[in-house]
Amino acid sequence: QVQLVESGGGLVQAGGSLRLSCVASGGSLSSYRMGWFRQIPGKEREFVAAISRSGTTYYVDSVKGRFTISRDNAKNMVYLQMNSLRPEDTAVYYCATSRSTYSGSVSNQDEYHDWGQGTQVTVSS
Repeated sequence: QVQLVESGGGLVQAGGSLRLSCVASGGSLSSYRMGWFRQIPGKEREFVAAISRSGTTYYVDSVKGRFTISRDNAKNMVYLQMNSLRPEDTAVYYCATSRSTYSGSVSNQDEYHDWGQGTQVTVSS
């Protein structure tokens, strides 16, 4: 089992930027598809972005052009660069691993098996 720890969250004004980081231990992230999800209290966790083992990226429509997911396998880390942040981006953000290689399942959280504890992102208007 891979242990994941997210960091980089915080409070930012609308239009600002944050970079989230996710570091892994207990396994090599190069073996997995990596995903970022977010959750607002009282709502279901939603898919934000994913990156395949080969580097193909996927995004939910609401963040396309604003967020960028990347990975550094040598450092066992995954990042989420978030620009032009909006109040509706406020949530707890989680990173997760998936062994799936099926592109049709990138947004399905049931395909992800290791999760971090989350990092809070708050965007003020």
